Parts: sequence; structure tokens; C-alpha cells
Amino acid sequence: MLTSNTDDPPILVCADLQVEYLTPGRRHVILDGEAATARCLELLMLWRDNLWPVMHLKRIAQAAWFNPASRLTDWIAETKPRPGEMTFEHPLPSAYSSARFVDYMSNIRNVRCVLVGFSLDETILATAVDGFHRSHRYQVVADAVACRQPGAGDAAAYKHAVVNVIGNFATIQSSAELIRTSGAVAV
Repeated sequence: MLTSNTDDPPILVCADLQVEYLTPGRRHVILDGEAATARCLELLMLWRDNLWPVMHLKRIAQAAWFNPASRLTDWIAETKPRPGEMTFEHPLPSAYSSARFVDYMSNIRNVRCVLVGFSLDETILATAVDGFHRSHRYQVVADAVACRQPGAGDAAAYKHAVVNVIGNFATIQSSAELIRTSGAVAV
């Protein structure tokens, strides 16, 4: 089903676009970070140019490996939220672990969100599943998401497997397809 963006555009949800995931030598560094960041920026520019709603999620975990006082939890400079863009901090993988996020999502009609960003195997997966169980529609842009390296095995195969699992709870689309149909987004 195609819906016009000019009538009711989906919310672009930028998940965990934080320095932590791009810093070499860090435990949670992602392999395809530059490519995913470029795709996220392309989509972010499209949303901003059209004045469509943008939401930023920021993981602030309490675990020892994720120190909220560290500069590593800062936004990637190019993706930093602008005035008027919503931001939500969440302590657990799902954005729904933020009471403010739950309140916001429960008070908008026709919830449609396009998910991009990092932490594919945590934040994006958990948020898509939680949203599915609340009848919120999510779309994940496969080439604008990334996840950390798996402990063992092929990182590309791991990402592909996670995207396939998310496909049970959300629509999967490429950034090129999304940009090409920017006047109407499949949901």
C-alpha cells in the first residue's frame, strides 16, 4: 500500500547514531559504519528538506561498557538533532523502554516510522518487535542500518540474518527505493 508523504509523512527514526559505534578499537564498533552513516545522512537530508518529522533515539545504558559520561555517547556530528527534532533516550535496547517515547507514540495517529541507524541487533530489532505488538508500523532501510561485529562468524551474514528476522515484524526496503518513491512511501 502506498501512502502520500505530503498528507501524512512517516517519522524518520534515527537509532543510536552515536560516536561509540564508529570509534576504532571499541567493543561495539561496526564494520560498515561509513556506508550506513552515508545512507542515514542521505535520508536525514531528504526528511529535513521536506520538513517531515525526525526522531532521534539515543541508547544510555547503565552497563559498565556504556558509560553515559563518556564522549562516546555523543551524537555523530553530522546527525546531531536539530531544533524541532524529537530526541528520546532509552536505557534498554527498545526505544519503548523510554516512558516519554511510549507516551509520544501512543498519542499520535497512524503511527508509521522509517528506522535507520546503528545497533541493528539491539535497538532496531527490539523497537520493531515492540512496535509490532502495539500495532505501530515500522519500515527498516536495510542499507541504512548497521550492527556490531558478531563474536564469531561473518559480519555480513549476521547482519543479513538480523534483517531477515526483523522482516517478520517490519517492512524491509532499500534507501534507493525509499528515495525514489519519496513522494509515496510503501507501508
